[in-house]
Amino acid sequence: MLIDTHAHLDYPDFAPDFDDVLRRAADAGVTRIITIGTSVESSRRAVDLAEKYPNVFAAIGVHPTYVEESGEDVITPLRELAQSSRVVAIGETGLDYHSLPSVELAKDGKTTQVFVKALQTSTEEQLEAEIHDGAYKSKQASLFEQQLDLATELGLNVVIHQRDAWDDTLQIIRPYSGRLRGVFHCFGGTREQADDVLALGHLVSFTGIVTFKNGAPVREIAAQLSLGDFMVETDCPYLAPVPFRGKRCEPAHTRLVAESIATARGISVEELARATTHTAESFFRFVR
Repeated sequence: MLIDTHAHLDYPDFAPDFDDVLRRAADAGVTRIITIGTSVESSRRAVDLAEKYPNVFAAIGVHPTYVEESGEDVITPLRELAQSSRVVAIGETGLDYHSLPSVELAKDGKTTQVFVKALQTSTEEQLEAEIHDGAYKSKQASLFEQQLDLATELGLNVVIHQRDAWDDTLQIIRPYSGRLRGVFHCFGGTREQADDVLALGHLVSFTGIVTFKNGAPVREIAAQLSLGDFMVETDCPYLAPVPFRGKRCEPAHTRLVAESIATARGISVEELARATTHTAESFFRFVR
């Protein structure tokens, strides 16, 4: 039996055939699904789904890229949502520097390449962009820390999103070691980065990237780590594994992720499923 530890079932992608999506997951041996909130409203929808469907559980949080529209206080509504016994983690939360304001400013009609060139020749524009970037990063860091504090208060673990912000993410979460654990979802980093995460007592989680032709480095890391150091997920509707790449991903595809890692490790998918399910049950504390 498998657990999809990271799905976005509240997204409109699943509205037309939601019950069929759950049925296909069950047929593939995916017996539990954790649907992940990305905003207060998304988290509320996640809890509603978890309270309606017995095999669905919820993680609640605000994604870093929603920081500008999240409002002054996200902790009060998240704390209220956490009263549901169906909430098993805080997240996803973290840092994302992939689309900084300096890049977004390029949407004034110039191409990014032209805009970057202009910044290089204009000290004033460059300074303005750096100020915007700094403010955006600061807001993300504050939001991240608030959610880590809430997780500590509630005795829950956290689902961590990190993109192009590795050092800052570790710097923020390091002081929380021993007070909570995090899973770095959709892990696509290096073996050294995985070791850094594990050394702090946290976990990583692998998606359909392990099935991609260019996903060999990630698949190799999944083959090398101890069985208790990682979990499996889909991050659906994104990152559909081969042979569904380019199509909508769904929880049933967790099995393809598990099969790819099991093959790389030279073990049965049943053995991998037992190990990752045990890890997920311990991390997410389904019984509260």
